[in-house]
Parts: sequence; structure tokens; C-alpha cells
Amino acid sequence: MSGVALPFYKVEGTGNDFVLVQENAVSGVPCSLSELAQRLCQRPYGVGADGLLVLGQGTQAPVRMRMFNPDGTEDFCGNGLRCTARLAYELGDVEETEFTIETLGGRLVPVKLHLQGDTVHQVEIHLPPPQFHPRHIPALVEGERVDDYPVVIGEREWRISSVNTGTTHTVLFGERLPSDETFHSVSPRLETHPMFPERTSVLWAVVEPPQRIRIRIWERGVGETLGCGSGACAVAVLAQQAGWVGKSVEVHSRGGILKVEWSPVEPIALRGDANLRFEGIYWL
Repeated sequence: MSGVALPFYKVEGTGNDFVLVQENAVSGVPCSLSELAQRLCQRPYGVGADGLLVLGQGTQAPVRMRMFNPDGTEDFCGNGLRCTARLAYELGDVEETEFTIETLGGRLVPVKLHLQGDTVHQVEIHLPPPQFHPRHIPALVEGERVDDYPVVIGEREWRISSVNTGTTHTVLFGERLPSDETFHSVSPRLETHPMFPERTSVLWAVVEPPQRIRIRIWERGVGETLGCGSGACAVAVLAQQAGWVGKSVEVHSRGGILKVEWSPVEPIALRGDANLRFEGIYWL
């Protein structure tokens, strides 16, 4: 068989699946990482995934992660960080169960691995404190926050709240999760709404006090996903700010459960599973 043989790992956290490659393995690939993400993440023709993770050595930390959406855009990803942390440990890039990962924009994310015997059971990461000001989301809105803000899509007004938990998230709280028709009609139009110059992920949420939230996720650059780590953090933070939940909350998505803990001005603690599903070779 001719071409370039690219070893990869298929990893998943709370239903959010990724193709993970090591940085030294892509040095000879005849395309950019953005183009590689588009090829590998295509479900009919590639490996199929919600994103591409590139695991390498950081300049400020022992591990660096780069994450690319299926459309080739580079992004930040909480679930991807947890999966990268597990693989970095199991591949021998780090020996300790507590270390730091360098990610988009030079952010340093502390990681703690929880073991059962010699196996990684769950991974906990600490994301930077949330940013609420529109210029940090970013959102083209006047004022100090995007909170219960009216947006007209089609013939209906929707109330949204937005926050940056490493990447841009917009949440619609309601008494029930949306129908398929509403979800697939409104979510992509909100993702690409002119008020969000870098687009936004969209989360629909039902709060069940005191410590449970159910969500459905439309991820920017991807579409519907079963899980989203930074999105779970966004929903938990906004619900706490509204006074609906306490500092610790379980966020339930179609892919499983994530535990989020946050106190104002502090980093956000996110804990959940991270799994290696299979490994293989992709021929370029």
C-alpha cells in the first residue's frame, strides 16, 4: 500500500469522540493540520469524529494539545483535554497523575487523573474562570453581560445567555429540551448569528434543582454532539449565577454525565470519563 501511514487513536469522553494523533507522527503529512482534520473527521470517508486532537510537548508544560473541529477551525475543548490527558499518561509522555497541559493561546490547564488500580478511571481538569463580558465571549452586544438577551430567529424571539469557558457558548434555558425540528432549525442559525463574530456553540438546558441539568448540544464547527465539556461548564456556571443550582452540579447529556464545580472568580473543575476506543493506521 502506497502513501503516508498515519497512526491514530480513537478516543471519547462523554460521547464526544476524537481522532488523536501524536505531533511527531504528523510532521511528514503532506497537508496542514486544518486540512487533516477535515479529512480524518469525515464520518463517511475518514475515521469519523467530532474533532482532531494533536498531542505534543509544550513549551510551558510537559504536554500540549491542539484541537481542530471537523471544518478545520482550531478551538478549545474540555472533553478533548481529558482524553489527551489520559493518552499522554498511558503513552508515557508523563509519569505523574497531576500535570499541566498547554492549549490554545498558551493557556495552561491543570489535570488530575483518578486511577482504579493501574487504569485511568476519570480525569479532572481545571478550566480558567468564566468570562462574561461581551468583548470576551465575543458578542456584539452592549452592556456588561449577555444574560436573558432577546434574539429573533425566524418569527420567534428566543432568550439567550452567553459565556466564554475557554470557548464561546450560548445557552437557552427552558422547561423541556427542544424538539428535533426546533433544535436543527434554530441551533445553526444561532451559531452563525451576526452578533457572534467567531460563531458560538449552542446548548439547550433544563435545570432540575438543586444539582442536575439536562442538556442538548449544538457545537460550533461540528453540529450536534453527544457531549461537550466546556459547554457543560458554561451551563453550570450560568445556572449558578441565576441562583438555580449550587456550586456543584451534574450535567447530563446524551453521552453521559459530567460533574462541574465552581465558585465565583475561581477556576472551573470538570470531571468525567475519557476512553480509548481503538487505534489504527490511516493512509494518506
